[in-house]
Amino acid sequence: GQIMKILITGGTGTIGSSFIEKYPDHEYYNISRNEKLVAELKRKIPSVKTFLGSVEDYNFIRSTFQKVKPDVVIHAAALKHVDLAEKNPTQTVAVNVLGSLNIIKASIEENVKITVAISTDKASSPQNTYGYSKSLMEKMFLDANTKKTKFAVCRFANVAHSNGSVIPYWKSLKNLSLPLRLTDPKMNRLVFSKEDAAALIARVIDMCNKDDGGFVGSYKMKSVNMLRLAEVISSDIEIVGRRPGEKLDEDLISEAEVPYTYVDGDFIAIRNEINEGKNRIKSPYSSKNAPRMTRRELEGLLRE
Repeated sequence: GQIMKILITGGTGTIGSSFIEKYPDHEYYNISRNEKLVAELKRKIPSVKTFLGSVEDYNFIRSTFQKVKPDVVIHAAALKHVDLAEKNPTQTVAVNVLGSLNIIKASIEENVKITVAISTDKASSPQNTYGYSKSLMEKMFLDANTKKTKFAVCRFANVAHSNGSVIPYWKSLKNLSLPLRLTDPKMNRLVFSKEDAAALIARVIDMCNKDDGGFVGSYKMKSVNMLRLAEVISSDIEIVGRRPGEKLDEDLISEAEVPYTYVDGDFIAIRNEINEGKNRIKSPYSSKNAPRMTRRELEGLLRE
């Protein structure tokens, strides 16, 4: 397609940098408040222009949008650690809810054609502060959508090898000859690769270009049992107990969302209107009932 100006909030993170690496032909801008990560991104992908600041600061966001005049905004900036969010609810709301509202307002004021937010399966049937904050963000994005300024959401599960996630953490423990710390052997998670994550964003942007926004896009991914994943890495495993706000299984599509869900092959879209037609999903989609990754797939995931 044509070369677009794409502005990414939190573009130094795993999602942003993976997207830029997979689709290098566009003109990229990054909003970030972490100097150390900005320096790393600059070394890795020198062409990206960075604006240093926070999504909490509306005046900064607005003036950045005015300078860049982006065709597409990918809103990935967030506080995303469940246990930290649980202990810091005020700051979590300031970044994940009010920060997202700032992005919405600036996109509307500056007539950004397409704005896509990155969400999480934890927003599906929220049981923790992080999940609630992302659920509110999703609802705000769907509410903001118009023909002129389109808004949509990508709902991710766990992205393998992302900053702060379990695979790099366990690998570092193994390298130090320490036991892998596992909260609960019965814990399952929906996992997909950085490649898949970037492709999902591209698909949602493409759908907004061709058609209307106003949906949460996701797709049917596989489930990983955390004990089985740990066993592929090491036989030295220590069970440490669940952390505050942690669930054994995650819903990607909750019971309440089933009637609003439209399916196209592996792609899932949740909209505000009930699906009266075909291509419906029969039951909730979660790490409990999703197809499990085989040992070979787990090994492939670790090699990535």
